[in-house]
Amino acid sequence: MSTTKKIAGAALAAALGVTTLSACGGDAEDKTAGGSDAPKSKTVTLVSHDSFNVTEAVLKEFEQQSGYTVKVLKAGDAGAALNQEILTKGSPRGDVFFGVDNTLLSRALDNGIFTPYEAKGLAEVKPEFQLDKEHRVTPIDSGDICVNYDKAYFADKKIAPPQTLDDLVKPEYKNLLVTENAATSSPGLGFLLATVGKYGDEGWKDYWSKLKDNGVEVVDGWEQAYNERFSGSAGGKKAKGDRPLVVSYASSPPVEVLYAEPQPAEAPTGVATGTCFRQTEFAGLLKGAKNEEGGKALVDFLISKKFQEDMPLQMFVNPVTKDASLPELFTKHGVVVDKPENVAPETIAANREQWVKAWTSLVVK
Repeated sequence: MSTTKKIAGAALAAALGVTTLSACGGDAEDKTAGGSDAPKSKTVTLVSHDSFNVTEAVLKEFEQQSGYTVKVLKAGDAGAALNQEILTKGSPRGDVFFGVDNTLLSRALDNGIFTPYEAKGLAEVKPEFQLDKEHRVTPIDSGDICVNYDKAYFADKKIAPPQTLDDLVKPEYKNLLVTENAATSSPGLGFLLATVGKYGDEGWKDYWSKLKDNGVEVVDGWEQAYNERFSGSAGGKKAKGDRPLVVSYASSPPVEVLYAEPQPAEAPTGVATGTCFRQTEFAGLLKGAKNEEGGKALVDFLISKKFQEDMPLQMFVNPVTKDASLPELFTKHGVVVDKPENVAPETIAANREQWVKAWTSLVVK
């Protein structure tokens, strides 16, 4: 399952015909041969899910200041990328792994793929994102999976858009919601976890029974849900989607504005802030990294103010540091989710498979 990432902004940009920048340095490298006189590697490799992105000038500044060349190895969605690192534990493909989120964190930590490292600048990271006290991973970004709504639809029907999970099972929203499969999609899983966080280990099943009775539609992934079935997105309009409610991200409305021509004064979509689950993504120094010092410098860079402020318009996620400011596009067209649902990573790790299996039996079959 892909994250964050993530966020659907990258996929949305692609759906609208926009090419995003792929961050990748050169391949030249002085390999350390193992003796004390051996030259240090000048290349540091970041293994990531496919949605990692950074402005070229920001990356080049880090390379010039640090003396390292950054090589980015994009390895599919977050789940697949993590699986590869677990399989190659001790002989990693790179020096740093970016993209494990709080739904997969315990799996990564239990498999011991990271070397503890307390990053420089960690004091600037907000405490609520620091989930690993042993510093095996460092928080890099956060984003909220939320129900989005088509503003025009609800205005035309003179119906108030839903704001909470409880609202979604009301008769006025029957046959309006499309969500992703929790077994095959990161936002689908996040939405399931939002209901677990809200209603508890028993109550979430009853909630999904009501949601199914109220006509929720389930599709395989975000692309199909947002760009084909959702009536409020640019892609959905072209595809004649007829569902005015979709599980997406809190960052989706700013992205709709960013890539529209001409840009509208107001985002065409809104966010039901009482339906959200918060994802946090982490990076960690891989155990057995060939360039450990370069890896440490790269982790430091990922929580630097320069990278944190570049990140929102590159990966459509929120910074986690106290000193980073959001771009105007986010502050004008985005929303603040004050009380997202959260489930502890260890609870997710212990129950994820059985939750997804139960959800599949209840909703899909």
